[in-house]
Amino acid sequence: MSLYELCVPTYTQTVSAVGGFMDRTVEHCLSTGIDPDSLVEARLIEDMAPFHFQVECVAHHSYWSMLAMRDGVFAPRKLRGAVPFAELRQMIAEAERDLKALRPEEVNGWSGRKLDLQIGPRRLAFTSETFFLSFSLPNFHFHAVTAYDILRQRGVPIGKADYEGILRVSPASA
Repeated sequence: MSLYELCVPTYTQTVSAVGGFMDRTVEHCLSTGIDPDSLVEARLIEDMAPFHFQVECVAHHSYWSMLAMRDGVFAPRKLRGAVPFAELRQMIAEAERDLKALRPEEVNGWSGRKLDLQIGPRRLAFTSETFFLSFSLPNFHFHAVTAYDILRQRGVPIGKADYEGILRVSPASA
């Protein structure tokens, strides 16, 4: 499996799903009279980061992780913080658009590249593949599922199929 096949469709599937359940959230809010912006600071538990942080991290650990593989350093944009729900939705739309713009030949050229990550005093040395599999992908899914869980906790009628998004099945199964 190529680096492109491993990363881009994986990120795109879940980023698209996050966008989908955010759209369902807006529909739910319209039908119930809830302001979607009231969910921006929502948390699962007091000591966990709020919804806006989870959504920003989904964008960071998808498209910005791809740029890290290209550039050899993970340097996502600074977090924007508590912005309106519509801006969070736009972040996800931009991440999806940017992921879809990546070309296989370009991404596959990043295979095996060295990538250093500085987290506080720790320096972590990765290759593109080990960065994706052991750092970025686990963080990406953690933040995506936490965003999902916050919305579920707040009564948004979404389920597992909303989180899974469009599955990549073989043509014979389609």
